[in-house]
Amino acid sequence: MANQPEDQLEQPYGGSEDEYEQMLDDYSHFAAPADGEVLQGHVLTVTEKEVIIDFGYKSEGIVPLSEFTLPDGTITVKRGDSIDVMVDRHAPHVEGYVTLSHDRAVRLRSWDTLEKAFQENLLISGRVLGRIKGGLLVDVGAKAFMPGSQVDVRPIHNFDSLIGQDIAVKIVKLNRRRGNVVVSRKSALEEDLASRKEQALGVIEENAVITGVVKNLTDYGAFIDLGGIDGLLHVSDMSFGRVGHPAELLHVGDSISVKVLKFDKDKERISLGLKQLQADPWESVIERYPIGLRVIGRVVSITDYGAFVELEAGVEGLIHITEMTWSRRLKHPSKVVKVGDTVEVVVLEVKPGEKRVSLGIKQLEADPWTTVESRYSIGSVVEGRVRKLTDFGAFIEIEEGIDGLVHISDLSWTKRIKHPSEMLKKGQVVQAVILNIDGRNRRLSLGVKQLQPDAWETFFRSHQVGDILRGRVCRASSFGVFVELAPGVEGLCHNSEIPGTRGNREDPALPIGEEADFKIIKMNEAEKKIGLSVRAVSEDEERTRLEDYQRQATAATMTIEEVMHLKGQGDS
Repeated sequence: MANQPEDQLEQPYGGSEDEYEQMLDDYSHFAAPADGEVLQGHVLTVTEKEVIIDFGYKSEGIVPLSEFTLPDGTITVKRGDSIDVMVDRHAPHVEGYVTLSHDRAVRLRSWDTLEKAFQENLLISGRVLGRIKGGLLVDVGAKAFMPGSQVDVRPIHNFDSLIGQDIAVKIVKLNRRRGNVVVSRKSALEEDLASRKEQALGVIEENAVITGVVKNLTDYGAFIDLGGIDGLLHVSDMSFGRVGHPAELLHVGDSISVKVLKFDKDKERISLGLKQLQADPWESVIERYPIGLRVIGRVVSITDYGAFVELEAGVEGLIHITEMTWSRRLKHPSKVVKVGDTVEVVVLEVKPGEKRVSLGIKQLEADPWTTVESRYSIGSVVEGRVRKLTDFGAFIEIEEGIDGLVHISDLSWTKRIKHPSEMLKKGQVVQAVILNIDGRNRRLSLGVKQLQPDAWETFFRSHQVGDILRGRVCRASSFGVFVELAPGVEGLCHNSEIPGTRGNREDPALPIGEEADFKIIKMNEAEKKIGLSVRAVSEDEERTRLEDYQRQATAATMTIEEVMHLKGQGDS
Protein backbone atom coordinates (compact mmCIF):
# COMPACT_ATOMS: atom_id res chain seq x y z
CA MET A 1 0.00 0.00 0.00
CA ALA A 2 2.98 2.23 0.47
CA ASN A 3 3.73 1.92 -3.18
CA GLN A 4 0.21 3.18 -4.20
CA PRO A 5 -0.11 6.65 -5.75
CA GLU A 6 -1.28 9.53 -3.48
CA ASP A 7 -4.49 10.10 -5.42
CA GLN A 8 -5.50 6.52 -4.78
CA LEU A 9 -4.83 6.87 -1.07
CA GLU A 10 -7.17 9.94 -0.91
CA GLN A 11 -9.91 8.04 -2.72
CA PRO A 12 -10.44 4.88 -0.67
CA TYR A 13 -13.71 4.05 -2.48
CA GLY A 14 -11.91 3.63 -5.76
CA GLY A 15 -13.90 6.33 -7.60
CA SER A 16 -13.27 9.91 -8.75
CA GLU A 17 -13.95 12.99 -6.62
CA ASP A 18 -17.20 13.77 -8.52
CA GLU A 19 -18.40 10.21 -8.05
CA TYR A 20 -17.63 10.51 -4.35
CA GLU A 21 -19.72 13.70 -3.91
CA GLN A 22 -22.56 12.10 -5.86
CA MET A 23 -22.43 9.14 -3.58
CA LEU A 24 -22.68 11.37 -0.52
CA ASP A 25 -25.62 13.26 -2.04
CA ASP A 26 -27.43 10.01 -2.86
CA TYR A 27 -26.83 8.79 0.64
CA SER A 28 -28.38 11.90 2.12
CA HIS A 29 -31.73 11.06 0.48
CA PHE A 30 -31.99 7.98 2.55
CA ALA A 31 -31.87 9.99 5.84
CA ALA A 32 -35.41 10.57 7.12
CA PRO A 33 -36.46 14.17 8.01
CA ALA A 34 -36.72 14.97 11.68
CA ASP A 35 -40.16 14.54 13.16
CA GLY A 36 -42.09 17.82 12.95
CA GLU A 37 -39.52 19.43 10.66
CA VAL A 38 -40.92 21.96 8.17
CA LEU A 39 -39.39 21.56 4.70
CA GLN A 40 -39.30 23.76 1.64
CA GLY A 41 -40.89 22.07 -1.38
CA HIS A 42 -41.44 22.87 -5.06
CA VAL A 43 -44.54 21.90 -6.97
CA LEU A 44 -43.71 19.50 -9.84
CA THR A 45 -47.15 18.44 -10.99
CA VAL A 46 -50.78 19.11 -10.11
CA THR A 47 -53.06 16.15 -10.85
CA GLU A 48 -56.75 15.62 -10.31
CA LYS A 49 -56.25 14.39 -6.77
CA GLU A 50 -52.68 15.08 -5.70
CA VAL A 51 -49.88 17.59 -5.89
CA ILE A 52 -46.43 16.12 -6.55
CA ILE A 53 -43.70 17.85 -4.53
CA ASP A 54 -39.90 17.86 -4.75
CA PHE A 55 -38.84 18.41 -1.15
CA GLY A 56 -35.07 17.66 -1.46
CA TYR A 57 -35.03 13.91 -0.91
CA LYS A 58 -34.57 10.93 -3.25
CA SER A 59 -38.26 10.16 -3.26
CA GLU A 60 -40.81 12.79 -4.25
CA GLY A 61 -43.60 13.78 -1.96
CA ILE A 62 -47.33 13.83 -2.51
CA VAL A 63 -49.94 16.17 -0.94
CA PRO A 64 -53.72 15.70 -1.32
CA LEU A 65 -55.14 18.34 -3.69
CA SER A 66 -57.88 19.00 -1.12
CA GLU A 67 -55.38 20.97 0.98
CA PHE A 68 -55.12 23.53 -1.86
CA THR A 69 -58.82 23.65 -2.78
CA LEU A 70 -61.10 26.46 -1.57
CA PRO A 71 -64.78 25.87 -0.75
CA ASP A 72 -65.78 27.25 -4.16
CA GLY A 73 -63.48 24.76 -5.95
CA THR A 74 -60.64 27.16 -6.74
CA ILE A 75 -57.14 25.58 -6.80
CA THR A 76 -54.63 27.81 -4.99
CA VAL A 77 -51.41 26.12 -6.18
CA LYS A 78 -49.67 25.65 -9.54
CA ARG A 79 -46.49 24.09 -10.95
CA GLY A 80 -43.32 25.89 -9.85
CA ASP A 81 -44.78 27.26 -6.58
CA SER A 82 -42.67 27.04 -3.43
CA ILE A 83 -44.60 25.76 -0.45
CA ASP A 84 -44.01 24.57 3.11
CA VAL A 85 -44.57 20.85 3.78
CA MET A 86 -43.83 18.26 6.43
CA VAL A 87 -43.93 14.46 6.47
CA ASP A 88 -47.32 13.14 7.46
CA ARG A 89 -46.65 9.71 8.99
CA HIS A 90 -50.31 9.20 9.83
CA ALA A 91 -51.62 9.59 6.27
CA PRO A 92 -52.19 6.55 4.00
CA HIS A 93 -48.98 5.44 2.22
CA VAL A 94 -48.74 5.89 -1.56
CA GLU A 95 -46.25 3.57 -3.29
CA GLY A 96 -43.18 5.40 -4.54
CA TYR A 97 -43.97 8.66 -2.71
CA VAL A 98 -43.51 10.20 0.70
CA THR A 99 -46.84 11.41 2.07
CA LEU A 100 -46.63 15.08 2.98
CA SER A 101 -48.96 17.68 4.54
CA HIS A 102 -49.05 21.34 3.65
CA ASP A 103 -51.70 22.25 6.21
CA ARG A 104 -49.69 20.83 9.12
CA ALA A 105 -46.58 22.67 7.97
CA VAL A 106 -48.45 25.92 7.74
CA ARG A 107 -49.95 25.45 11.17
CA LEU A 108 -46.63 24.52 12.68
CA ARG A 109 -44.86 27.51 11.17
CA SER A 110 -47.78 29.73 12.18
CA TRP A 111 -47.42 28.65 15.80
CA ASP A 112 -43.75 29.60 15.66
CA THR A 113 -44.74 32.98 14.32
CA LEU A 114 -47.48 33.34 16.96
CA GLU A 115 -45.10 32.48 19.79
CA LYS A 116 -42.60 35.04 18.59
CA ALA A 117 -45.32 37.70 18.23
CA PHE A 118 -46.62 36.91 21.72
CA GLN A 119 -43.19 37.04 23.34
CA GLU A 120 -42.16 40.23 21.55
CA ASN A 121 -45.63 41.93 21.74
CA LEU A 122 -45.79 42.30 17.97
CA LEU A 123 -48.76 43.17 15.76
CA ILE A 124 -50.00 40.40 13.48
CA SER A 125 -52.67 40.28 10.80
CA GLY A 126 -55.79 38.18 11.12
CA ARG A 127 -58.98 37.65 9.17
CA VAL A 128 -62.34 37.78 10.96
CA LEU A 129 -64.14 34.50 10.18
CA GLY A 130 -67.42 35.09 12.01
CA ARG A 131 -69.25 35.63 15.26
CA ILE A 132 -69.14 33.16 18.11
CA LYS A 133 -70.46 33.32 21.65
CA GLY A 134 -68.86 36.24 23.46
CA GLY A 135 -66.87 37.61 20.54
CA LEU A 136 -65.35 36.84 17.14
CA LEU A 137 -63.39 33.99 15.56
CA VAL A 138 -60.19 35.23 13.91
CA ASP A 139 -57.76 33.31 11.65
CA VAL A 140 -54.17 34.28 12.53
CA GLY A 141 -52.64 31.09 11.10
CA ALA A 142 -54.52 29.31 13.85
CA LYS A 143 -58.07 29.79 15.00
CA ALA A 144 -58.05 32.53 17.64
CA PHE A 145 -60.76 33.96 19.91
CA MET A 146 -61.28 37.71 20.24
CA PRO A 147 -63.59 38.70 23.15
CA GLY A 148 -66.21 41.37 22.44
CA SER A 149 -64.51 43.71 24.92
CA GLN A 150 -61.33 43.55 22.82
CA VAL A 151 -62.90 44.40 19.48
CA ASP A 152 -62.57 48.20 19.72
CA VAL A 153 -61.40 50.96 22.03
CA ARG A 154 -65.04 51.86 22.62
CA PRO A 155 -67.98 49.47 23.00
CA ILE A 156 -69.60 48.46 19.71
CA HIS A 157 -72.59 46.23 19.12
CA ASN A 158 -72.42 45.51 15.39
CA PHE A 159 -69.69 42.87 15.03
CA ASP A 160 -70.98 41.80 11.63
CA SER A 161 -69.32 44.79 9.95
CA LEU A 162 -65.90 43.22 10.66
CA ILE A 163 -66.59 39.76 9.27
CA GLY A 164 -64.37 39.02 6.28
CA GLN A 165 -62.01 41.90 7.03
CA ASP A 166 -58.26 41.65 7.62
CA ILE A 167 -57.43 43.38 10.88
CA ALA A 168 -54.33 44.03 12.98
CA VAL A 169 -54.36 42.31 16.39
CA LYS A 170 -52.12 41.51 19.30
CA ILE A 171 -51.86 38.14 21.05
CA VAL A 172 -52.87 38.50 24.70
CA LYS A 173 -52.92 34.78 25.60
CA LEU A 174 -51.32 31.73 23.95
CA ASN A 175 -51.21 28.02 24.89
CA ARG A 176 -49.56 26.00 22.12
CA ARG A 177 -50.11 22.68 23.82
CA ARG A 178 -53.86 23.21 24.06
CA GLY A 179 -54.01 25.14 20.80
CA ASN A 180 -55.62 28.21 22.45
CA VAL A 181 -55.01 31.75 21.17
CA VAL A 182 -56.71 34.94 22.41
CA VAL A 183 -56.20 38.14 20.43
CA SER A 184 -57.12 41.80 20.88
CA ARG A 185 -57.86 44.37 18.21
CA LYS A 186 -58.35 46.96 20.96
CA SER A 187 -54.70 46.68 22.05
CA ALA A 188 -53.55 47.08 18.45
CA LEU A 189 -55.74 50.17 18.00
CA GLU A 190 -54.56 51.70 21.27
CA GLU A 191 -50.94 51.23 20.28
CA ASP A 192 -51.62 52.78 16.89
CA LEU A 193 -53.52 55.68 18.48
CA ALA A 194 -50.76 56.30 20.98
CA SER A 195 -48.18 56.41 18.21
CA ARG A 196 -50.22 58.74 16.02
CA LYS A 197 -51.14 60.87 19.02
CA GLU A 198 -47.49 61.39 19.91
CA GLN A 199 -46.75 62.43 16.34
CA ALA A 200 -49.75 64.77 16.22
CA LEU A 201 -48.89 66.50 19.50
CA GLY A 202 -45.47 67.26 18.09
CA VAL A 203 -46.82 69.26 15.14
CA ILE A 204 -50.03 70.88 16.49
CA GLU A 205 -49.79 74.53 17.52
CA GLU A 206 -52.19 77.46 17.81
CA ASN A 207 -53.17 79.22 14.56
CA ALA A 208 -51.92 76.25 12.53
CA VAL A 209 -54.15 74.97 9.73
CA ILE A 210 -54.35 71.18 9.78
CA THR A 211 -56.40 68.46 8.13
CA GLY A 212 -58.60 66.07 10.08
CA VAL A 213 -61.46 63.64 9.68
CA VAL A 214 -64.92 64.16 11.17
CA LYS A 215 -65.18 61.47 13.83
CA ASN A 216 -68.42 62.24 15.64
CA LEU A 217 -71.26 64.80 15.60
CA THR A 218 -73.12 66.17 18.62
CA ASP A 219 -75.69 68.91 19.13
CA TYR A 220 -72.98 71.35 20.17
CA GLY A 221 -70.26 70.54 17.65
CA ALA A 222 -68.08 67.95 15.90
CA PHE A 223 -65.07 65.95 17.07
CA ILE A 224 -62.28 65.94 14.52
CA ASP A 225 -59.64 63.20 14.43
CA LEU A 226 -56.33 64.97 13.93
CA GLY A 227 -54.32 61.75 13.78
CA GLY A 228 -54.40 60.09 17.19
CA ILE A 229 -55.96 62.99 19.07
CA ASP A 230 -59.38 64.61 18.79
CA GLY A 231 -60.17 68.31 18.60
CA LEU A 232 -63.55 69.97 19.15
CA LEU A 233 -65.05 72.08 16.41
CA HIS A 234 -67.82 73.97 18.20
CA VAL A 235 -70.98 74.69 16.23
CA SER A 236 -70.42 78.44 16.72
CA ASP A 237 -67.06 78.16 14.94
CA MET A 238 -68.34 76.26 11.91
CA SER A 239 -69.78 79.14 9.94
CA PHE A 240 -70.40 82.86 10.16
CA GLY A 241 -73.97 81.95 9.28
CA ARG A 242 -76.61 80.38 11.49
CA VAL A 243 -76.11 76.61 12.00
CA GLY A 244 -78.90 74.71 13.73
CA HIS A 245 -77.00 71.42 13.91
CA PRO A 246 -73.49 70.36 12.79
CA ALA A 247 -75.07 67.76 10.48
CA GLU A 248 -76.18 70.64 8.25
CA LEU A 249 -72.54 71.18 7.23
CA LEU A 250 -70.58 68.04 8.11
CA HIS A 251 -70.84 64.26 7.88
CA VAL A 252 -68.92 61.56 9.71
CA GLY A 253 -65.91 60.60 7.60
CA ASP A 254 -65.52 64.00 5.92
CA SER A 255 -61.94 65.22 5.55
CA ILE A 256 -61.72 68.93 6.35
CA SER A 257 -59.14 71.62 6.99
CA VAL A 258 -59.48 73.45 10.29
CA LYS A 259 -57.62 76.12 12.23
CA VAL A 260 -56.27 75.49 15.73
CA LEU A 261 -57.80 78.18 17.94
CA LYS A 262 -56.61 76.97 21.35
CA PHE A 263 -54.25 74.16 22.34
CA ASP A 264 -53.71 72.97 25.93
CA LYS A 265 -50.96 70.36 25.59
CA ASP A 266 -51.08 69.33 29.26
CA LYS A 267 -54.83 68.64 29.21
CA GLU A 268 -54.71 67.58 25.54
CA ARG A 269 -57.60 69.88 24.66
CA ILE A 270 -57.80 71.37 21.21
CA SER A 271 -60.37 73.94 20.04
CA LEU A 272 -60.79 74.16 16.30
CA GLY A 273 -62.39 76.62 13.90
CA LEU A 274 -63.72 76.29 10.37
CA LYS A 275 -65.17 79.73 9.76
CA GLN A 276 -61.84 81.31 10.74
CA LEU A 277 -60.45 80.12 7.40
CA GLN A 278 -62.83 82.53 5.66
CA ALA A 279 -63.09 86.33 5.64
CA ASP A 280 -65.45 87.86 8.22
CA PRO A 281 -68.44 89.12 6.18
CA TRP A 282 -68.96 92.00 8.66
CA GLU A 283 -65.67 93.60 7.66
CA SER A 284 -67.11 94.84 4.36
CA VAL A 285 -70.82 94.76 5.17
CA ILE A 286 -71.27 98.53 4.90
CA GLU A 287 -70.05 98.48 1.29
CA ARG A 288 -72.39 95.64 0.33
CA TYR A 289 -75.46 96.98 2.14
CA PRO A 290 -75.70 100.78 1.85
CA ILE A 291 -78.61 102.54 3.54
CA GLY A 292 -81.73 102.52 1.39
CA LEU A 293 -80.77 99.34 -0.49
CA ARG A 294 -83.57 96.90 -1.19
CA VAL A 295 -82.44 93.31 -0.63
CA ILE A 296 -83.97 89.84 -0.43
CA GLY A 297 -83.44 87.78 2.75
CA ARG A 298 -84.77 84.77 4.64
CA VAL A 299 -86.54 84.99 8.01
CA VAL A 300 -84.55 82.83 10.44
CA SER A 301 -86.16 83.68 13.80
CA ILE A 302 -88.98 85.71 15.32
CA THR A 303 -89.16 87.41 18.71
CA ASP A 304 -91.75 89.58 20.43
CA TYR A 305 -89.95 92.72 19.27
CA GLY A 306 -89.16 91.79 15.67
CA ALA A 307 -87.83 89.29 13.13
CA PHE A 308 -84.26 88.42 12.18
CA VAL A 309 -83.52 88.11 8.46
CA GLU A 310 -80.45 86.39 7.04
CA LEU A 311 -79.06 88.52 4.22
CA GLU A 312 -76.11 86.18 3.59
CA ALA A 313 -74.19 83.57 5.55
CA GLY A 314 -73.08 85.31 8.72
CA VAL A 315 -75.00 88.57 8.21
CA GLU A 316 -78.42 88.96 9.80
CA GLY A 317 -80.53 92.07 10.18
CA LEU A 318 -83.43 92.92 12.48
CA ILE A 319 -86.82 94.11 11.30
CA HIS A 320 -88.17 95.80 14.41
CA ILE A 321 -91.91 95.40 14.92
CA THR A 322 -92.34 99.17 14.44
CA GLU A 323 -90.73 98.89 10.98
CA MET A 324 -93.08 96.19 9.71
CA THR A 325 -96.16 98.27 9.01
CA TRP A 326 -97.24 101.91 9.08
CA SER A 327 -100.07 100.82 11.35
CA ARG A 328 -99.57 101.10 15.08
CA ARG A 329 -101.83 98.17 15.87
CA LEU A 330 -99.44 95.26 15.10
CA LYS A 331 -99.33 93.02 18.16
CA HIS A 332 -96.71 90.47 17.09
CA PRO A 333 -94.26 90.10 14.17
CA SER A 334 -95.70 86.65 13.38
CA LYS A 335 -98.76 88.42 11.99
CA VAL A 336 -96.57 89.71 9.15
CA VAL A 337 -93.79 87.13 8.59
CA LYS A 338 -93.06 83.47 9.35
CA VAL A 339 -89.77 81.62 9.86
CA GLY A 340 -88.51 80.49 6.48
CA ASP A 341 -90.24 83.28 4.53
CA THR A 342 -88.29 85.00 1.79
CA VAL A 343 -88.89 88.74 2.17
CA GLU A 344 -87.82 91.98 0.55
CA VAL A 345 -86.51 94.55 3.01
CA VAL A 346 -84.94 98.01 3.02
CA VAL A 347 -81.62 98.67 4.78
CA LEU A 348 -82.21 101.42 7.37
CA GLU A 349 -78.95 101.39 9.37
CA VAL A 350 -75.65 99.48 9.42
CA LYS A 351 -73.31 99.22 12.44
CA PRO A 352 -70.39 96.91 11.53
CA GLY A 353 -68.70 97.30 14.91
CA GLU A 354 -71.80 96.05 16.72
CA LYS A 355 -72.64 93.60 13.93
CA ARG A 356 -76.10 95.09 13.55
CA VAL A 357 -78.20 95.85 10.51
CA SER A 358 -81.59 97.52 10.91
CA LEU A 359 -84.15 96.61 8.27
CA GLY A 360 -87.66 97.70 7.38
CA ILE A 361 -90.60 96.37 5.41
CA LYS A 362 -93.01 99.26 5.63
CA GLN A 363 -90.51 101.47 3.79
CA LEU A 364 -91.30 99.50 0.63
CA GLU A 365 -94.50 101.58 0.50
CA ALA A 366 -95.05 105.32 0.87
CA ASP A 367 -95.86 106.66 4.33
CA PRO A 368 -99.63 107.26 4.19
CA TRP A 369 -99.28 110.29 6.49
CA THR A 370 -97.30 112.15 3.81
CA THR A 371 -100.38 112.29 1.57
CA VAL A 372 -103.18 112.31 4.14
CA GLU A 373 -103.91 116.04 3.73
CA SER A 374 -104.33 115.68 -0.03
CA ARG A 375 -106.56 112.61 0.26
CA TYR A 376 -108.88 113.82 3.05
CA SER A 377 -110.55 117.13 3.87
CA ILE A 378 -111.94 118.65 7.04
CA GLY A 379 -115.67 118.02 7.34
CA SER A 380 -115.65 114.86 5.20
CA VAL A 381 -117.24 111.71 6.59
CA VAL A 382 -115.00 108.62 6.89
CA GLU A 383 -115.54 105.07 8.08
CA GLY A 384 -113.20 103.02 10.22
CA ARG A 385 -112.79 100.37 12.88
CA VAL A 386 -112.40 101.13 16.58
CA ARG A 387 -108.91 99.91 17.48
CA LYS A 388 -108.40 101.22 21.01
CA LEU A 389 -110.41 102.80 23.82
CA THR A 390 -108.86 105.12 26.41
CA ASP A 391 -110.23 107.28 29.20
CA PHE A 392 -110.06 110.36 26.98
CA GLY A 393 -111.38 108.93 23.72
CA ALA A 394 -111.30 106.26 21.02
CA PHE A 395 -108.80 105.60 18.22
CA ILE A 396 -110.35 104.71 14.89
CA GLU A 397 -108.32 103.31 11.98
CA ILE A 398 -109.66 104.77 8.76
CA GLU A 399 -107.01 103.03 6.60
CA GLU A 400 -103.82 100.98 7.05
CA GLY A 401 -101.47 103.14 9.11
CA ILE A 402 -103.90 106.05 9.65
CA ASP A 403 -105.60 106.30 13.04
CA GLY A 404 -107.77 109.18 14.15
CA LEU A 405 -108.82 110.19 17.67
CA VAL A 406 -112.42 110.78 18.65
CA HIS A 407 -112.20 112.78 21.86
CA ILE A 408 -114.75 111.86 24.50
CA SER A 409 -116.28 115.33 24.15
CA ASP A 410 -116.99 114.64 20.47
CA LEU A 411 -119.01 111.48 21.00
CA SER A 412 -122.42 113.04 21.76
CA TRP A 413 -124.13 116.39 21.72
CA THR A 414 -126.51 115.49 24.47
CA LYS A 415 -125.22 112.66 26.64
CA ARG A 416 -122.74 113.15 29.41
CA ILE A 417 -120.18 110.43 28.51
CA LYS A 418 -117.85 109.27 31.28
CA HIS A 419 -116.01 106.67 29.17
CA PRO A 420 -116.00 105.96 25.41
CA SER A 421 -117.09 102.36 26.09
CA GLU A 422 -120.56 103.74 26.84
CA MET A 423 -120.99 104.38 23.11
CA LEU A 424 -118.30 102.39 21.28
CA LYS A 425 -116.84 98.89 21.34
CA LYS A 426 -113.42 97.71 20.22
CA GLY A 427 -113.64 96.33 16.69
CA GLN A 428 -116.85 98.20 15.90
CA VAL A 429 -117.08 99.84 12.48
CA VAL A 430 -118.27 103.44 12.80
CA GLN A 431 -118.53 106.65 10.80
CA ALA A 432 -116.97 109.91 11.88
CA VAL A 433 -116.39 113.44 10.68
CA ILE A 434 -112.84 114.76 10.15
CA LEU A 435 -112.39 117.76 12.42
CA ASN A 436 -108.68 118.46 11.94
CA ILE A 437 -105.69 117.06 9.94
CA ASP A 438 -102.06 117.40 11.05
CA GLY A 439 -100.00 115.17 8.75
CA ARG A 440 -96.66 116.49 10.00
CA ASN A 441 -97.37 115.38 13.56
CA ARG A 442 -99.35 112.32 12.40
CA ARG A 443 -102.57 113.45 14.06
CA LEU A 444 -106.14 113.23 12.88
CA SER A 445 -109.07 114.54 14.93
CA LEU A 446 -112.47 112.92 14.40
CA GLY A 447 -115.97 113.47 15.76
CA VAL A 448 -118.97 111.21 16.00
CA LYS A 449 -121.51 113.66 17.34
CA GLN A 450 -120.89 115.91 14.34
CA LEU A 451 -122.75 113.36 12.21
CA GLN A 452 -125.96 114.73 13.79
CA PRO A 453 -127.20 118.37 14.01
CA ASP A 454 -126.40 120.23 17.24
CA ALA A 455 -129.57 119.98 19.37
CA TRP A 456 -128.71 123.25 21.12
CA GLU A 457 -128.23 125.05 17.85
CA THR A 458 -131.60 123.79 16.61
CA PHE A 459 -133.31 124.78 19.86
CA PHE A 460 -131.94 128.33 19.91
CA ARG A 461 -132.92 128.72 16.28
CA SER A 462 -136.57 127.79 16.91
CA HIS A 463 -137.22 129.31 20.38
CA GLN A 464 -136.95 132.67 22.10
CA VAL A 465 -137.42 134.34 25.48
CA GLY A 466 -141.05 134.29 26.54
CA ASP A 467 -141.88 130.92 25.00
CA ILE A 468 -143.74 128.56 27.28
CA LEU A 469 -142.69 124.90 26.86
CA ARG A 470 -143.65 121.63 28.40
CA GLY A 471 -140.65 120.12 30.20
CA ARG A 472 -139.69 117.22 32.44
CA VAL A 473 -137.72 117.62 35.65
CA CYS A 474 -134.63 115.37 35.12
CA ARG A 475 -132.39 116.30 38.01
CA ALA A 476 -132.18 118.63 40.95
CA SER A 477 -129.65 120.71 42.81
CA SER A 478 -129.72 122.81 45.93
CA PHE A 479 -130.46 125.96 43.90
CA GLY A 480 -133.09 124.59 41.55
CA VAL A 481 -134.06 121.87 39.10
CA PHE A 482 -132.88 121.04 35.58
CA VAL A 483 -135.60 120.54 33.05
CA GLU A 484 -135.32 118.59 29.78
CA LEU A 485 -136.97 120.73 27.11
CA ALA A 486 -135.89 118.62 24.11
CA PRO A 487 -133.58 115.61 23.61
CA GLY A 488 -130.20 116.81 24.78
CA VAL A 489 -131.40 120.29 25.76
CA GLU A 490 -131.80 121.25 29.39
CA GLY A 491 -132.80 124.47 31.12
CA LEU A 492 -132.46 125.59 34.73
CA CYS A 493 -135.43 126.63 36.80
CA HIS A 494 -134.08 128.43 39.86
CA ASN A 495 -135.78 127.98 43.21
CA SER A 496 -136.73 131.64 43.09
CA GLU A 497 -138.80 130.93 39.97
CA ILE A 498 -140.82 128.22 41.64
CA PRO A 499 -143.78 129.45 43.75
CA GLY A 500 -143.60 128.54 47.43
CA THR A 501 -139.83 128.02 47.40
CA ARG A 502 -137.32 130.19 49.18
CA GLY A 503 -133.50 130.02 48.90
CA ASN A 504 -131.52 126.79 48.72
CA ARG A 505 -133.07 123.57 49.92
CA GLU A 506 -132.17 119.92 50.18
CA ASP A 507 -135.39 118.45 48.75
CA PRO A 508 -136.19 119.08 45.06
CA ALA A 509 -138.53 122.08 44.60
CA LEU A 510 -140.30 119.96 42.00
CA PRO A 511 -140.43 116.14 42.00
CA ILE A 512 -137.96 114.39 39.64
CA GLY A 513 -139.81 113.11 36.58
CA GLU A 514 -142.73 115.55 36.91
CA GLU A 515 -143.81 117.38 33.80
CA ALA A 516 -144.90 120.99 33.88
CA ASP A 517 -145.05 124.18 31.79
CA PHE A 518 -142.04 126.44 31.99
CA LYS A 519 -141.43 129.86 30.56
CA ILE A 520 -138.11 130.79 28.98
CA ILE A 521 -136.84 133.88 30.77
CA LYS A 522 -133.17 133.78 29.68
CA MET A 523 -131.23 132.42 26.67
CA ASN A 524 -127.42 132.38 26.17
CA GLU A 525 -126.52 130.48 22.99
CA ALA A 526 -122.75 130.91 23.42
CA GLU A 527 -122.80 129.29 26.85
CA LYS A 528 -125.73 126.99 26.03
CA LYS A 529 -127.74 128.19 29.01
CA ILE A 530 -131.53 128.54 29.28
CA GLY A 531 -133.31 130.09 32.27
CA LEU A 532 -136.84 128.86 33.08
CA SER A 533 -139.62 129.95 35.37
CA VAL A 534 -142.77 128.32 36.73
CA ARG A 535 -143.76 131.51 38.53
CA ALA A 536 -143.82 133.46 35.26
CA VAL A 537 -146.21 130.88 33.78
CA SER A 538 -148.58 131.38 36.72
CA GLU A 539 -148.37 135.16 36.38
CA ASP A 540 -149.07 134.94 32.69
CA GLU A 541 -152.07 132.78 33.34
CA GLU A 542 -153.30 135.29 35.96
CA ARG A 543 -152.77 138.13 33.56
CA THR A 544 -154.58 136.25 30.84
CA ARG A 545 -157.60 135.62 33.03
CA LEU A 546 -157.70 139.26 34.06
CA GLU A 547 -157.57 140.36 30.50
CA ASP A 548 -160.39 137.98 29.70
CA TYR A 549 -162.50 139.48 32.44
CA GLN A 550 -161.84 142.97 31.18
CA ARG A 551 -162.89 142.00 27.69
CA GLN A 552 -166.08 140.51 29.07
CA ALA A 553 -166.77 143.68 31.10
CA THR A 554 -166.28 145.95 28.17
CA ALA A 555 -168.53 143.83 26.04
CA ALA A 556 -171.40 143.90 28.60
CA THR A 557 -170.80 147.50 29.80
CA MET A 558 -170.39 146.20 33.26
CA THR A 559 -169.30 148.37 36.14
CA ILE A 560 -166.08 147.94 37.90
CA GLU A 561 -167.89 146.55 40.85
CA GLU A 562 -169.53 143.93 38.65
CA VAL A 563 -166.26 143.01 37.07
CA MET A 564 -164.65 142.61 40.46
CA HIS A 565 -167.64 140.59 41.55
CA LEU A 566 -167.24 138.30 38.54
CA LYS A 567 -163.53 138.01 39.26
CA GLY A 568 -164.28 137.06 42.83
CA GLN A 569 -166.57 134.34 41.62
CA GLY A 570 -163.85 133.12 39.29
CA ASP A 571 -161.34 132.97 42.14
CA SER A 572 -163.79 131.01 44.28
